Amino acid sequence: MFLWSCWPREFLFHEQPEGAVRTNSVLSADDIRRAVRRIAHEILERNQGTDGVVLVGMRTRGVPLAQRLAAAIEEFEGQRVRVGSLDIGLYRDDLPQKDLQARIQPSEMPVDIDGKKVVLVDDVLFTGRSIRAALDALTDFGRPAEIQLAVLVDRGHRELPIRADYVGKNIPTSLHEDVQVLLEETDGLDEVRSAIQEGER
Repeated sequence: MFLWSCWPREFLFHEQPEGAVRTNSVLSADDIRRAVRRIAHEILERNQGTDGVVLVGMRTRGVPLAQRLAAAIEEFEGQRVRVGSLDIGLYRDDLPQKDLQARIQPSEMPVDIDGKKVVLVDDVLFTGRSIRAALDALTDFGRPAEIQLAVLVDRGHRELPIRADYVGKNIPTSLHEDVQVLLEETDGLDEVRSAIQEGER
C-alpha cells in the first residue's frame, strides 16, 4: 500500500512560499523596438507627415518612449518632431497629494501647443485615470487642435471612456496582475513583464 504520509507535503502539493510572485516576460527589447517603429509609422500616416505634430511624454517612462518615437520619425521622414514632458501628479484624484508632492517633476513644452496635433505618450494604459489627469494638465498649457494617445501597452480594465489611437501591444490581464515596463533610460534594460501573486487569478 502506498503511504502518502511518507512524502513531504511540499512534494505532493507543490506549495509555493507564501506571497511568492510569478513573473512572465511579455515583450523583449526587440519587441519594444519594433512596436515603437510601428507606432512611429502610424503617427506619420495618420497625420500625413510631421507638420504641427508635437509628442508629449507622460512622466516617467512616457518621456523616453516619446523620445524614441521622435528618433524613429526623424529616421523615416528626415524631420525632427518636438518632444515635451508632462507631470500629472497635481492632477491625480486617486492618489494622496502628500505622497505626490515630493515626486513631482517639471513639465516642459518645447513649443506653444495651441492649434497643434499633440500625441500624448505613456507606457501603460489601464483604468484611464492617468490619461484623464494628463488631459487636464495639458489644457493648462494651451488648446491643441487635436490630442492623440500612444501607449506601449494596453492592459484593459478601463474605468473611463478612453481609447488609445496607437498601441504597441494589447495584453489581456486580470485586475490582480501588475504590468511592469522597463526601459533602458530609466531601468537599465528594455522589457515588459507581467507579475501576479501566487494564488490570484
